[in-house]
Amino acid sequence: MKRNIGILLIIVSIMWVLHTFSKNFMVDPTFEKFISKKDLLLADESLWIFMIRLHILLAIISLLTGPLGVMKKIRIKSMIFHRWNGRFYVLSIILNFIPGLYVSFFATGGWLSTIGFLILNSLWLATTCLGYWNIKKQKVMLHSQWMIRSFFLSFSNMLIYIIVAITYNLINMPYEISYIIAVWLCWMINLLVAEIIIRKKICL
Repeated sequence: MKRNIGILLIIVSIMWVLHTFSKNFMVDPTFEKFISKKDLLLADESLWIFMIRLHILLAIISLLTGPLGVMKKIRIKSMIFHRWNGRFYVLSIILNFIPGLYVSFFATGGWLSTIGFLILNSLWLATTCLGYWNIKKQKVMLHSQWMIRSFFLSFSNMLIYIIVAITYNLINMPYEISYIIAVWLCWMINLLVAEIIIRKKICL
């Protein structure tokens, strides 16, 4: 069961990376569909596109390195790989804070979505930095717990899509309301799942 959870996380991460890359760099590389749903005009569309592309690419790195970092079997097999993989993971999230911060101010749903994204970005950075800080202090258990929280926050974008699909496409809520709800619920639900895994001491 525990092994299946780890494998499932790797599969979900890879599939979401493939979906995200194809959608944003092949199907709609100029983000026309996404921009058309925004409820405000972008001050500098080219800068926004650059920032969102950078944000997505760095998020893809975190989604690829994240599962490899939290998997106990991989960690035990090669600690050198685990450390270098972890460095790439931490760096991708630290570098992603600025583009994530920028695009937050142009989020669909106005200031409510902006605040939700700012909280998400801050939590993602904070949990990652705490995980890194604790391993530097050789506090392995705390390192593992904070990295699990950070890792599940990496799935926030995926959860936003799922929640919007349910509230907008199935329940027929207005798109802006659906998006606001999704932005706030995504980090709440992911942190809740992370806490359940930590409290129940489920090994990934």
